[in-house]
Amino acid sequence: MSADENRNEHVEGELNEAGTETPSEAPEEAAEDQGGELDALREQAQGFQEQMLRSQAEMQNVRRRAEIDVQKAHKFALEKFVKELLPVADSLEKAVENTEGKDAGSDLVATIREGAEMTLNLFMNSLKKFNVEQLNPLGEPFDPQLHEAMSMVPSPDAEPNSVVAVVQKGYTLNDRLVRPAMVVVAKAEDAPKIDEQA
Repeated sequence: MSADENRNEHVEGELNEAGTETPSEAPEEAAEDQGGELDALREQAQGFQEQMLRSQAEMQNVRRRAEIDVQKAHKFALEKFVKELLPVADSLEKAVENTEGKDAGSDLVATIREGAEMTLNLFMNSLKKFNVEQLNPLGEPFDPQLHEAMSMVPSPDAEPNSVVAVVQKGYTLNDRLVRPAMVVVAKAEDAPKIDEQA
């Protein structure tokens, strides 16, 4: 007998001995217990998977909201600064308007007017670089989202509910209203009287 045959017989003998031992539980009972545990583990795994998917979706939403907030912060960071600069623009415009009707022959008035116009143009160009746009709605229909009505006056030459005078110009920053234009609105001549003191 060769060494390989001896090894084969030895292994077969061990297998036969192992097969003759009686298992502690019947195979059917063990399969039932394992089936119940398997179902419970599957349900638990499915619950964990659903929880993981919900967490991932929530993280994506949080990330998206944070990105939008950062974009808005970059886009509208200048809003307070622009609000503080608008009175400067108003003052320069008033200076130009006030020198229009004065004696044009006076060199001093002409020099002041020219300087105020140049400063105003430079200032307005600087504002435009940062997407600040001026609202001058003279002759346009009244828009309550962009305009603030100071009063209504009868105006036979203008369309009803159109802007006939601009008291103070409005401004937007990246198409977001920074300050509404204060306007005077034309009312229809046959419109009923409104008690403005109420």
